[in-house]
Amino acid sequence: MKINLHRIATYPAPFRLGIFILGLLLLWLPLAVPLFWLLRDNPNLSTIVTMGALAIEFLIFIPVWGKWVYRESQLFARYGLSWERGNAIALLNGLAIGLIFVLGLFVIMGSLGWLEFQPNSRLWRVVAEGLLSASAIALGEEIFFRGWLLDELERDYSPKIALWVNASLFAILHFLKPIAEAIRTFPQFPGLIILGLALVWAKRSHRNRLGISIGLHGGLVWGYYILNVGQLVKYNNVVSPWITGVDGNPVGGAMGILGLSLLAVWMGRRDRSG
Repeated sequence: MKINLHRIATYPAPFRLGIFILGLLLLWLPLAVPLFWLLRDNPNLSTIVTMGALAIEFLIFIPVWGKWVYRESQLFARYGLSWERGNAIALLNGLAIGLIFVLGLFVIMGSLGWLEFQPNSRLWRVVAEGLLSASAIALGEEIFFRGWLLDELERDYSPKIALWVNASLFAILHFLKPIAEAIRTFPQFPGLIILGLALVWAKRSHRNRLGISIGLHGGLVWGYYILNVGQLVKYNNVVSPWITGVDGNPVGGAMGILGLSLLAVWMGRRDRSG
């Protein structure tokens, strides 16, 4: 009996999302379980390898999904990920905006006497490592959230509903942690929602080019990586972490949330899709 997978395209978005995730997990688990067992003595390496395998399978599964379900051969282009000059420029612009945003935020907090900057002889190495790490994180998360997930939502819902559902899921999936830890780091949750809104608006305001979202996301992660991993800042504890950021992460503080809100408003004003 021939299975008509094209019928999945007529299902409501929540069912399509569930089917996609289930199919991806069925492909990943036969590989992940042996890897977990082989690398059980090194949890960090196990996580890196298995999640790396999941990311690769996700990228392979998208074209298959497009061909079998939507009968489309260019889903990546539909998501806004294409090899064109405009996308490259948007990516670099976003990278610069994100990096300057983070560095500027910390400079402001430093000028207010809330933290001090410290030297690091390994700074250039940290900068290079941070760029590679941030680029990988931003590429993977943006293809998933502002690529595949946003596209599936926009097929069924209005731009505004798709926007808020996308941003909410972005925050929720980053907040899967023990209850005690979730309560302690709760200020990060609204910050993640605002960041999710800004990234969707950024894409829409640049002719649906995913490059701007990848660059902006990458720049934010890169800037924080440089300052955090490079140990370039020392907090003076003169104000509450709820202002500067819980665990030193500006997304979880009033200053970071205010900054992200301004960034979101800027991107939102440029978006005319609703």
